[in-house]
Amino acid sequence: MEELKSALRDHSLTVSNLADKGRCLFTTRDFHPGEIIISQEPYVCVPNNTPAESRCDGCFTSGNLKKCSACQVAWYCGSTCQKSEWKLHRLECTTFSKLDKSRRKSVTSSIRLMVKLYLRRKLQSEKVIPSTATDNYDLVKELVAHMSNIDEKQLVLYAQMANLVNLILQCPEINIKEIAEIFSKFACNAHTICDSELRPLGTGLYPVISIINHSCLPNSVLVFEGKSAVVRAVQHIPKGTEVFISYIETAGSTMTRQTSLKEQYLFTCRCPRCSKTGQYDDVRESAILEGYRCKDHKCDGFLLRDSDDKGFVCQHCGLARNKEEIKNLAMKIKEVSEKAVTSTSSGNHREAMSMYKRIEKLQSQLCHPFSISLLRTREKVIEVYFCTLNHLLIYLTPVNFELILFHSYYSFLLLI
Repeated sequence: MEELKSALRDHSLTVSNLADKGRCLFTTRDFHPGEIIISQEPYVCVPNNTPAESRCDGCFTSGNLKKCSACQVAWYCGSTCQKSEWKLHRLECTTFSKLDKSRRKSVTSSIRLMVKLYLRRKLQSEKVIPSTATDNYDLVKELVAHMSNIDEKQLVLYAQMANLVNLILQCPEINIKEIAEIFSKFACNAHTICDSELRPLGTGLYPVISIINHSCLPNSVLVFEGKSAVVRAVQHIPKGTEVFISYIETAGSTMTRQTSLKEQYLFTCRCPRCSKTGQYDDVRESAILEGYRCKDHKCDGFLLRDSDDKGFVCQHCGLARNKEEIKNLAMKIKEVSEKAVTSTSSGNHREAMSMYKRIEKLQSQLCHPFSISLLRTREKVIEVYFCTLNHLLIYLTPVNFELILFHSYYSFLLLI
């Protein structure tokens, strides 16, 4: 702990232990909006590989890859990434090469992350890979596992996964109980590595970043630059203030946020925003983000259930909406949404666009104008639109490119 504190001192940070929260990261000077608070490379990480798409183990890119001919598990974009990963992959490759083909296919991202963790610990203990105050296995040991809060079904799953890891590594000194506990640590502490458009690329374990606690009103944000996790201030953070990031999507009601945190991270948030549960501001926010719109489309009021539970009443103008009407609209949205997903997955972008525009129209009748569902549908409309545009551009000749691009851009402006 003292070595870590000494290393963090150079970044104007310190770690403190609070009785009700455990380890926390505090600033020792003022930080300004946009300023980097801390960054860290992953202790271990794995790319998201699927039958449809694989990614380079070194840089997580997905184009022009070659599979490792020995283990048939890792992919690389070129010799640079292969060399950068070789010290660790040399052991991993030997380990996976011993497995038969069917068992190799059962190696999920989580299993592979665990195998890499144990192999990296071995290489650091043998001084093959250097250890530092911010890059060592002791930091992994310090992570919270929340084992006492896990249900029996999940514990059995972790035990089964631990047995598989033990079978792969074939090391007699490995403790299966410890492996199961680390799987729980992965669930609570590992981060999804995303690109600049927040598309998931892989999973990484960042033990120092994991010290930072959650708030639904965070003063900083976690972003990724390649595989590096970077924490930047989003507001002025005075000296002596705890650093917070959000573990979840904060655009949701208190109940939605609390449910997500409890299911994924096994704790109840008590941040200033969550402490307002049941108060007028919280009820209003929840009704706007996840509730229904007033029957009068010129009114921007929010709706709450009436006392007879027969419908919903606008808290601004008093107009009521029938429960059956809302139910019917919700069913139509669900029905069209299923068709839209089918169209998207089959690559029929024109039909998908038509479906999502219909969903948007139905949601505009049902949801509050600032509803999260409505905003997400509009994001999807834009996403599908550009997929359609990209598909068309493949068939364009250079002569017609500028003309059609201009027409498409103009059509998009009309769309939004």
